Amino acid sequence: MNVLEGFLRAEINTQELYEDIMSFITSYHIRSGEFEGNEYIIKKMDQTNFILFPEYIDADDEREIHGAISVYRNNLIREINAYAQAKEIHVMDVN
Repeated sequence: MNVLEGFLRAEINTQELYEDIMSFITSYHIRSGEFEGNEYIIKKMDQTNFILFPEYIDADDEREIHGAISVYRNNLIREINAYAQAKEIHVMDVN
């Protein structure tokens, strides 16, 4: 499974989490930062570029990152909305 598929499966599963993630991605008040989901981190590099990665903590409390992808804002929104609609989650209008 690729990182994007894993992210969608792990994080886009309730209306509330969907709305929180979309608010983070689309907010112009948040220039950069991290959103911690259930299993994945969304790192906002700037308004249009994001990095997604699963984060695991090992037995020594060290952070392990086994894979990551960079995603352009519009592509990320399109993928999240398509997945949310398939899960019958009401999608936000972000135009």
